[in-house]
Amino acid sequence: MNKEMILDRTQKTTRRLFTSVKWVIFALLTGAVVGGIATLFHHGMAYVTQLRGQYPWLIYFLPLGGLVIAGLYHLRKIEKDLGTNAVINAIQSDKDDVPWDMAPLMFISTIITHLFGGSAGREGAALQIGGSLGCTLGKIFRFDQKDKHIMIMCGMSAAFSALFGTPMAAAVFSMEMISVGVMYYAAFVPCVISSLVAHAVAIHFGVSSELFLIDHIPQFDIKNALIISLLAVLTALLSIFFCIILHGTGELYKKIFKNPFLRVFAGGCLIILLTTIVGEQRYNGTGITIIGECINGTVRPEDFILKIIFTALTLGAGYKGGEIVPSFFTGAAFGCLFGNLIGFSPMLCTAIGMVSLFCGVTNSPITSLLISFELFGYDGMPYFLLSVALSYMFSGYYGLYRSQKIIYSKYKTNYINRTTR
Repeated sequence: MNKEMILDRTQKTTRRLFTSVKWVIFALLTGAVVGGIATLFHHGMAYVTQLRGQYPWLIYFLPLGGLVIAGLYHLRKIEKDLGTNAVINAIQSDKDDVPWDMAPLMFISTIITHLFGGSAGREGAALQIGGSLGCTLGKIFRFDQKDKHIMIMCGMSAAFSALFGTPMAAAVFSMEMISVGVMYYAAFVPCVISSLVAHAVAIHFGVSSELFLIDHIPQFDIKNALIISLLAVLTALLSIFFCIILHGTGELYKKIFKNPFLRVFAGGCLIILLTTIVGEQRYNGTGITIIGECINGTVRPEDFILKIIFTALTLGAGYKGGEIVPSFFTGAAFGCLFGNLIGFSPMLCTAIGMVSLFCGVTNSPITSLLISFELFGYDGMPYFLLSVALSYMFSGYYGLYRSQKIIYSKYKTNYINRTTR
């Protein structure tokens, strides 16, 4: 081996070492910054949720809150807000960036939505906040477009981890959900580090991880496997319905109400009307407490369908938040109902419903499996593995995020490169 070859290899090794050290440093920074802001977001969400619980009449100000949200986006000249799709587009494209002001806009707008009783989640908002902050850090340090993509994914992982307390799932989710069938492994180490750091920051400042205990896991045998398989297939079909209703409601709103101010005001009035008919605010906000009830085997037959309706009417009108916790709510309620009807472990069916519906709407089987382990433990592994696989297959090419690409077919080893429906 001559000197030139030795020198060339030395230079390449040095560059790789430098790149590795760079990503460790910036992953630590991203995890700390995004974790801190996500923690603040969590406490803000907890405060307004508690406030609305103490003063239920706040829901009557939802239409006015909607006008404030529409006004904020109008002032920033963002008439067509793509939400999480904008973050996905920025990672897929070498031209698009996530606007720096998406983070404060989503932060404030989601707080307003939940203060006045809109039905939405928080983790979807976290993806947008984290993606925006990650991209902004990439711009500050003058990263090239490829490296900014990794920073966006780092931010997404950090925010998701801090809010939901599932660092394993959060690290993988931002890499898996962008392009189904292709994982961005270059972001693996940065996403893992930023996720763990953000989780540590959140824990330090009093954010408790979600954990649902299942008292008894039935023995995994052919009969029980068939029961769970049926639930997984039904949940996959429900995930298709969930996506169709969410997308269709938004399109219907825009068709009827061209003006975004009128649209969000009308949506707020509809939520007030439905809440009055229901007689309580069971389907407003995130619904985390109702998920806890389902884990304990208690559910109302109408819970899963009403949560879909409330969430679709809220997000479709222009209120802000996420779709992930509502999908957990819907899956938990459907799974618990299924378990009660057939007399098979409502607790386990609730857990299966949650992870299966999440898999169906996000097309992220690995993340779904990791979430099941972090939320429910490893004892139910065979059931989670089976249900996630079946949900992924039977949910087809539907998804929450229309910018998400299915790179390889779910049914053959074919390259299809198509967006979700």
